[in-house]
Amino acid sequence: MNAASDKSTALRYDWQRAEIDKLFTLPFADLMFAAQQVHRAHFDPNQVQVSTLLSIKTGRCPEDCAYCPQSVRFDTGLESEELLPLAAVIASARQAKQNGSSRFCMGAAWRSPKDKDIDRVIEMVTAVKAEGLETCLTLGMLTKPQAQRLQAAGLDYYNHNLDTSPEFYPEIISTRTYQDRRDTLAHVRDAGMHVCCGGILGMGESRDDRLGLLQELANQQPHPESVPINMLVRVEGTPLAEAQAFDAIEFVRTIAVARILMPQSHVRLSAGREGMSEEMQALCFLAGANSIFYGEKLLTTPNPATDRDRHLFAKLGIHAQ
Repeated sequence: MNAASDKSTALRYDWQRAEIDKLFTLPFADLMFAAQQVHRAHFDPNQVQVSTLLSIKTGRCPEDCAYCPQSVRFDTGLESEELLPLAAVIASARQAKQNGSSRFCMGAAWRSPKDKDIDRVIEMVTAVKAEGLETCLTLGMLTKPQAQRLQAAGLDYYNHNLDTSPEFYPEIISTRTYQDRRDTLAHVRDAGMHVCCGGILGMGESRDDRLGLLQELANQQPHPESVPINMLVRVEGTPLAEAQAFDAIEFVRTIAVARILMPQSHVRLSAGREGMSEEMQALCFLAGANSIFYGEKLLTTPNPATDRDRHLFAKLGIHAQ
């Protein structure tokens, strides 16, 4: 307990799994208290950053990520869409800003974009920034020159999740390696952009895998500025459609440990909120989550309506950033 408290303002990049495990196994009240201490040392505890995520190119992804309804390998009934026209992206960005979002994230179901794709995406980044919003992209793997081009265009954040531990990763994905993901993150960081990087809970991983994911995230130097923690959304037709429901308290513990390990990062309560009770979300905010996605859809999976989030924020005394 004291060890966690003493580190409330420290930044470390050398966490060992045994240390992270000690945090996970603290009594729940002690872990929440430690996380709150860290959170309050760096953030307004009653402020949550709000983003909106739009799928700008949907479906027909050649990868085999076992959780993803956009893979061409799985029959999920998803209708694919080509890259959205610029006008549609601008209209969505304007609506997002009107709803209170400060960051607009755009995702495309590519394994890795072609250079001609980057040309069109840069137009979207420029247009969204002109609306007064921060920008984020998730397009798959990037080359170093592509990352440099996106940074030069003014992109604020690039999302590329590690998903799980290095050990469990081959059970979920075979079409790209863990090192491929690390390489893209390095290209993004070297180009001077902010990193958005997190993972997914509830894919059948062990607690040790969750420790491994958090170790990988927390030992990046600097830490990812944004850390999305996703609850698996079980989609019919994907290999993980019948995965066992994930324990709510274990999810909250993961949020709390992420907050302690990465004191200055925005920890985003991300996919899966549609299936979370208000009480579970409130515990996540208490554990140090301070970012969410607004809007009824996250790429292709459901998300709480904006009005529901506003109602919950009002009940908890939270204001959006």
